[in-house]
Amino acid sequence: MVVTVVTSPFLNSNNRLNCFSLSDQNIWSNHYEEVKKSNNINCNRSRVKGLTVAFLFSLAFSVVVCPCASAVSMWSMTYGGTESDIGTGDTFQTSGGGYIILGDTRSFGAGGSDFWLIKTDAIGNMLWNKTYGGTLDEVSGGMCLASDGGYAMAGYTKSFGAGGQDAWLAKTDATGNLLWNMTYGGTGNEYAYDVVQTLEGGYALSGQTNSFGAGSNDAWLIKTDAAGNMLWNMTYGGTGNDIPSWLVQSGDGGYAIIGWTNSFGAGSNDAWLIKTDAAGNMLWNMTYGGTGNDAAIHIIQSADGGYAFAGWAYSTNQDAFLVKTDANGNAQWNQTYGGTSTEMFYALLQTSDGGYVLTGNTGSFGAGSTDIWLVKTDELGVVPEGLTFGVMLLLSTVAVIVSMRYFRKRLNGKNW
Repeated sequence: MVVTVVTSPFLNSNNRLNCFSLSDQNIWSNHYEEVKKSNNINCNRSRVKGLTVAFLFSLAFSVVVCPCASAVSMWSMTYGGTESDIGTGDTFQTSGGGYIILGDTRSFGAGGSDFWLIKTDAIGNMLWNKTYGGTLDEVSGGMCLASDGGYAMAGYTKSFGAGGQDAWLAKTDATGNLLWNMTYGGTGNEYAYDVVQTLEGGYALSGQTNSFGAGSNDAWLIKTDAAGNMLWNMTYGGTGNDIPSWLVQSGDGGYAIIGWTNSFGAGSNDAWLIKTDAAGNMLWNMTYGGTGNDAAIHIIQSADGGYAFAGWAYSTNQDAFLVKTDANGNAQWNQTYGGTSTEMFYALLQTSDGGYVLTGNTGSFGAGSTDIWLVKTDELGVVPEGLTFGVMLLLSTVAVIVSMRYFRKRLNGKNW
């Protein structure tokens, strides 16, 4: 048998690798450098591609997702003409996601100041508006959504009633057409600041009176039937001016009333919270404020059983404020809002996302001397501008980091 031994040029007699010749080394070195160069080019291209995709992803996330979220959850709008238009009324979120706003207008209407009812979409664009009043002044207080889909609006009128100005309750249908109206008062001046529909289907109004009570002006609570006929009324206060503004009917059938007092408290005027039973008898009251004039205008009961109320404070150069309390009236947090001029909040509601919508007037922003101001906050009352920017920056950064980690893993998994 003939055995043929084939000797590899790369093996010596001990079957060990021979050293390459210089020319062989040059060939393999050049080949290696070409492969390495090609891999580096591909790697750099992948890195550039990864960075580009990450940037585009984060940009799209910021431009599309963040503004869409902030458009719904954080924004502000103004409404008005060349005269003074004020959001002294109330605001509610409607079933379609829009808002119904009650204010006062001197730019439009029948004469003097008129009630102004505005319907908007979910981002504050006006859909329709109606005015109510006579040739003299009508000034709005609060409003409630009635069980029939219409609106009950409270305030005062100088065009109708028995005295100089009387408390006024006006009832409309769902599209703002006036159905009936009632006045309440004596020979002095009365003002209804708020109205709620009661558990029995009637209405309760909070306001002030100087025809009745113990002092110059006393807090006044009126209970009516479904047609607006008065059933009973109660007054609260001391020897000074004690003015309630908004009220809510609490789960026990009683009422929580917010306003301000100079008969009690620490300053000239302090924010004043009153809790009553179902018959209007006072159970307890609390005051809030500094040495200046502090007025609480609107109150709601929050989902945790506490209360949130809004108003304005001369203690902070007349900025609008929002305060959150627990169920016993103890303050938990507060926020202030404003510019270089005067801002006031008159109305407040808690929205389905846990945040708040505040309505009032502003002298710092808008088209006229004073414009209606509608502001949407988060659940802690945080102002929109700073939070929106912060959220966008944070989410964009997270998007870049996640994208880069993804492409780095893909690059490391390559077999170069």
